[in-house]
Amino acid sequence: MKFETSAPDVLPKVSIVMPSFNQVQFIERSILSVLNQSYPNVELIVIDGGSTDGSVEIIKQYQDRISYWESEPDRGQAHAINKGLAIATGEWVGWQNSDDVYTEDAIEKLIECAHKNPSAGLVIGDMSMIDAQDKKIRNIRYIRPSYKSILAEGMVLSNQSSLWKRSLHSNVGYLDESLHFNFDYEWFLRLLHNADAAHTPTVLGSLRVHEQTKTFLNQSEFDRENSLILEGRRPSIFIRNLYKLRRYSIYLLKGQFRHLYEQMQYWLRK
Repeated sequence: MKFETSAPDVLPKVSIVMPSFNQVQFIERSILSVLNQSYPNVELIVIDGGSTDGSVEIIKQYQDRISYWESEPDRGQAHAINKGLAIATGEWVGWQNSDDVYTEDAIEKLIECAHKNPSAGLVIGDMSMIDAQDKKIRNIRYIRPSYKSILAEGMVLSNQSSLWKRSLHSNVGYLDESLHFNFDYEWFLRLLHNADAAHTPTVLGSLRVHEQTKTFLNQSEFDRENSLILEGRRPSIFIRNLYKLRRYSIYLLKGQFRHLYEQMQYWLRK
């Protein structure tokens, strides 16, 4: 599919919601990673929680290219994302945090993946981890996720490189606003319980690792919410290890030897 030669109005619209709160150091890079996409039919919705650090001034610089933005207090990140999803008009939707970024062809690749897998309601790519200066730390390789696989292994996918059909919200609902640290995991569990997924083996988004991330600052709350989400349905350690071995076998078959080694080292340390 050659999107650059196609009229935007004949391509499925993609809506990206960007929740934001006091991320002035990074938000411009995040906004531009959406606005500079090679895919021509994208709407960006920025939901800022009332930032006071200069973020709003940066948003205003790009307001003529942003489909909708607001800056007012909200009830947390999940609430901000839900507000944006309720406004979204795209056939496909996703969210990108205001300190993370897409690659320039991320949405094009994800829509290509959706076109090749018409039964999929969720499409994902791979992800990289970067530092505050955009330097790559390492790549994270995924495989096609399922409800059972992420129940067994946790977040073996990421919002930084995924889109889903907006129509699914009518059955699945929206993000759980009672969660503040692990709402993404709970959301993708629910989504995959109701939809099939497809995967394209390309790095399409980057998660920024820095000392002000919520997980870094609140690991105990992250773990508490994770236990709450999995209560009564956490698979046995045998099943969890079986899914890990399955994923590692797929890496091996794909020739991803370095990534396999890194993942096994991480698993053994745990």
